Amino acid sequence: MTAPARGATDTLTRDALTVLQPGFVGTTPPDWLLRRVGEGLAAVGLFGRNITSPEQLAALTARLRAERDDVLVAIDEEGGDVTRLEVGEGSSFPGNLALGTVDDPALTRAVAHELGRRLAACGVDFNWAPSADVNSDPDNPVIGVRSFGADPELAARHTVAYVEGLQAAGVVACVKHFPGHGDTNVDSHLATPRIDVDLDTLHARELVPFRAAIAAGSLSVMSAHILLPALDPDRPATLSPRILTGLLRRELGFDGLIVTDGMEMEAISGTYGIERGSVLAIAAGADALCVGGGLADEETVLRLRDALVAAVRSGDLPEERLADAAARVRELASWTRAHRARGAQTGPGAAVQEGTAPGTDIGLVAARRALRVTPGEKPYEPAGPGAGAPYVASFAPVANIAVGDETPWGLGAELERLLPGTLTGTYGPESAVQDVLRAAGERRIVAVVRDAHRHAWMREALDGLLAARPDTVVVEMGLNQAPPRGALHIATHGAARVCGTAAAEVIAGR
Repeated sequence: MTAPARGATDTLTRDALTVLQPGFVGTTPPDWLLRRVGEGLAAVGLFGRNITSPEQLAALTARLRAERDDVLVAIDEEGGDVTRLEVGEGSSFPGNLALGTVDDPALTRAVAHELGRRLAACGVDFNWAPSADVNSDPDNPVIGVRSFGADPELAARHTVAYVEGLQAAGVVACVKHFPGHGDTNVDSHLATPRIDVDLDTLHARELVPFRAAIAAGSLSVMSAHILLPALDPDRPATLSPRILTGLLRRELGFDGLIVTDGMEMEAISGTYGIERGSVLAIAAGADALCVGGGLADEETVLRLRDALVAAVRSGDLPEERLADAAARVRELASWTRAHRARGAQTGPGAAVQEGTAPGTDIGLVAARRALRVTPGEKPYEPAGPGAGAPYVASFAPVANIAVGDETPWGLGAELERLLPGTLTGTYGPESAVQDVLRAAGERRIVAVVRDAHRHAWMREALDGLLAARPDTVVVEMGLNQAPPRGALHIATHGAARVCGTAAAEVIAGR
C-alpha cells in the first residue's frame, strides 16, 4: 500500500479518513483502528460481532473516545428482526411493522426513545435507522417487517415519531433506504434492484416518508443501491448526482449527512468495485461511506482513503466536494458531543406515555399491542405444562442478510419458560410433515412460520399439519399476508424476542 505523498495527517488525507465509517472484528478496538482514529477517522460502525453485553459495549466506546472524544459510533440497530445490541438473544423491542400495525405514533416515539436511551448509555450515538421504506411489494426479500407498512402516510408518521424519539435521546437517526427500497424483489446485498415506476408514483409513495423525516429534522439519510430509471437510468441512487444532489439536497432541501448503505454490497462492489464506487458516491453527493459489514480490516480503510486522495489529485473528485463531505461529518460529531456533554435530552420529542419510563418493558407492551389473534372454528383451550406442554415446530427460511443468522427467533424458549416441558424442532424445505408429527407425538403442535406467503414449502407443510392435526396453532412471525388458519392463528408482525414472548403468553393462556 503506497502512502499518500504528503503524509498521513495532511488535510486531504484527514478528509478522506473522515468520510469513512468502517467496521472491525472483535469486542475491543484493534490497534490499527485506534491509530486511524488518531489520524482523522471520524466514525466507526458496530455490528453484532462487536457486542457481548452493555458493559462491554460501554467499555469499547469509551476506549474509542479516549483516542478522540468526538468520534461517531454508529450501529445498525433497528430493533425487531435487525438487532446488534441484543444479537445473541433477540431484541427487547418489536420492529417497524409491529409498530405500524398498532399505529400509535406516541408508542413508536416512546419505543425509539427508550432504544436511543439504551444506545446512548453504551456510548453509541449514531443509529442507521429507521427504515422509511414503504413496503409496497409484499414479496420484497429484504425489507418486509423492517418497514412500518405499505401505506405511505402511515410510514411517514411513524418514521417521524421514530426520528423524534431517537434524536431526543441524543442519538442521530438515519432514515433509509433513500429514495425507497420497498418496491423491490431483489436484495441489494446480492444484486442491483430496479424500480420501474414513474415520477408521479415515486413522489406519491416512496418519497412521502423521507419528505416527512426531513421536515421533522432527521440528521442523516442513508442512500440505497437501487436503480430508478425515472430518476437516473444509468447509476444506482448511491452513485447518482441526480438523486443525491438534485433530488435529496436541492428538491427536498435536506441539509444533513448523507451516508451510503454498505459499499461492499454486491450492487456496488460487483459492478463498480469498492474503490471506484466510493469515489463516485462522494462525487454524487454522499458525505459518509458505510463499509465494514463484510470488509472489516485496515487494508480496506487504507484502500478507500488512498482512492479518494488519488481521485482528488487526478481531478476525478473535486477537492471542495470531499472537504464539504468531511465538514458535514464533523458538524454531526459536534452535535453528538454536545448531547453527551448535556446528558440525554428530554424535549418535546421525548414525551412518553404512562408506563414507558426508562426501565419499563415498553418493548413488550408494544409487542403485545401488535398481536393479531384469529380464533379457529372451535374454542381454543390453552396448553398446559409438563406432558401436556406443546411441541413447537419452527419452519425456518434462509435468513435475510440484513437480519443475519446469529440472532435466535421463534417462541420455543419463551413458551418453555411459561410451560416447562415444551419441546422444539426446526424444519426446512426438505423436511416432511411426518417428521413433525413423529416428533410431536400426542402434544399439541405450534407451527411457527415466517413470511409463509413467500414460501410454498411452508404453506404445504401447514396444509399437511392441519389436515392431520386440526388443533395446530399457527404463529406467523413475518409479513402477515396468508389467510389465517389453525385452531388459533397469531400474527406477531415480526420475529423479535418480545414478539415471541407476547405470542407465547396467548398460547399459554396468560
